[in-house]
Amino acid sequence: MDPATLIGVLVGFLVVIVVNVLEGGNPMALFLMPPMLLVFGVTLLISLAGGTMGDFKLAMRGLVHAFTSGAPNSALLVPQLVSLADKARREGLLALEDAVAELDDEFLARALTMAIDGTDPEELRDILEAEVQAKRAEVKQAARFWNAAGGYAPTIGIVGTVMGLVHVLEQLAEPEKLGHLIAGAFVATLWGVMSANVFFLPLGARLLRLGELEAAQMELVIEGVSAVQAGSNPRIVAQRLRSLLPVDQREEAA
Repeated sequence: MDPATLIGVLVGFLVVIVVNVLEGGNPMALFLMPPMLLVFGVTLLISLAGGTMGDFKLAMRGLVHAFTSGAPNSALLVPQLVSLADKARREGLLALEDAVAELDDEFLARALTMAIDGTDPEELRDILEAEVQAKRAEVKQAARFWNAAGGYAPTIGIVGTVMGLVHVLEQLAEPEKLGHLIAGAFVATLWGVMSANVFFLPLGARLLRLGELEAAQMELVIEGVSAVQAGSNPRIVAQRLRSLLPVDQREEAA
């Protein structure tokens, strides 16, 4: 698991609380149920209203994925693919049947199985590239939901503040209550802006980044399996695959 998002979000909220304390505020004054319920509840609901239930399910899966999944390391697949290419070149594709069961990467296992089954190389590439496109679309939609939530949240916070100020005006006959009521009213704006910039928008960015890395790994697998299927020289396969990696991962793939 890559803890970047968990650390960023938790420490971000923590810093806000610490700054509030340093300024002499009471942290519990920020955790008011009505404005938090309004901002988070209504924001999620109107984000849902802009899509479908399927989009909402994708977004919830994306939420779990963002906090629990690590960034894929494509460099680890290169030696595996080179070994498969070497074996296929010496013994033929059918000799790889036993190796499929030992593969941890489901996409690689599926691609290699189709190659062993004799799928036409061009057709195999088309099928695998379609999976990559489907993956990109799924990630993009999940990220769009959270980015939309990041756009709605500040406005919902302002709505909460206006509601609070309306309540303040109803209490003008009791001046001793006004300070507390006004402070409470502006907590909604605080949560609207903070939730957008510390949670919703970073979450959308995280999903897009993970999606890019996962799609890049899938594309590397496509190139590797195509080379295995073609019986390419393992040294050429290794050079080709390493060239697709980020510079900082190329030594790890050696």
